[in-house]
This record gives sequence, structure tokens and C-alpha cells, in this order.
Amino acid sequence: MKRFRKKRWFALVLLVVLLVLFYSSDWLGKIMYPIQFRDGIEASSKKHKVDPLLVAAIIRVESNYRTDPRSKKGAIGIMQIMPDTAEWLFEREGFRSFSLADLDDPYINIEVGTKYLNLLSIQFKDNLTQVIAAYNAGPGNVNKWLKNGTWDGTFENVAQIPFWETRGYVQRVWYYYKKYMNIYADSA
Repeated sequence: MKRFRKKRWFALVLLVVLLVLFYSSDWLGKIMYPIQFRDGIEASSKKHKVDPLLVAAIIRVESNYRTDPRSKKGAIGIMQIMPDTAEWLFEREGFRSFSLADLDDPYINIEVGTKYLNLLSIQFKDNLTQVIAAYNAGPGNVNKWLKNGTWDGTFENVAQIPFWETRGYVQRVWYYYKKYMNIYADSA
């Protein structure tokens, strides 16, 4: 019986030591929070002046890097772009050669979604919390909330956002964005 207790105690101590050693380890973090399509994310982010880790966090929340999702509301692809938004971007932003069917390609989806994030960043003066909320609820809703005082546009007051889905979305994107910043900031 004593031998069993010693083995159990040793295993517990070993587990604690391993957890302490590897808790903040980059390689362990990269296993737990991988970024797929990194080359496409980095290229599109550089081109459109958007933080690649923000793009990765949005992809993580929108589709968890699955390339085939279609939402119940009709959003398409890895960044879950709404068809109306995509068609507006196709016309306005020089993506005339693309069609909605092209959004199934993760690299095209990332390119279009990243351009949209760039436009939202310009519109909301680089306030990431507002940009993230607008990506989910639409810029019209966010502008309305800001204008009528429903929400002050800060993360600290995200509970003021009237759409529960958007509140949770903003919190989840920030969670993954911070995780990615801690793990990948040196290599991004």
C-alpha cells in the first residue's frame, strides 16, 4: 500500500512540475491553439494592414478553421462572410473576378474577409472592440448603438451590446486574440 502511495505521490509531483514547465511554453500553446492557413492569413493581413492574429482569432471563432461551413443565416466559408457583404466587396473593392462560389476557397475567403476587416478598422478608427462587434452584427448596428448611447464601444462595457450573440462573439474573439498574442506575437 505504501508503495502505491509513493508512486501516486511521485506521479502527482511529476505532473505538477510538467504543468509548471510547459504551461507558458510556446510549443504547447501552438499545439493547443494552432493557426491554419497561416501563409494566407499573413499575406492578406499584410496587404490590407490588419493584424494577422486578429484575423486568426476571428477565423477560430467563426469556423474553427473548417473550410466547409455554411451558417443558418447563409454566411460562407472560413471567415463566415455574408453573401451581401461579399457581393458589395466584389463590386466596390476590386474583387470583380470573384463570385460567391469562390468564397469556399479558404484563401479567397481570407482575402475578402481581411479586406472587410480593413474597411471596418478604417470606419471605426482602429477600435478593435467595435471592429469585432461590427464584423458580427454589422457596422450599421454598431453605429446605431454608439450614436444612441446603447453601447460606449469599449470592451469593458461589452455587456451593453443589445445582441447577446454579439456580446459573446466579441468576448470569444478577444479571448483567442489574447491567446494568439501570447503564443505567436514573436513570430507574427
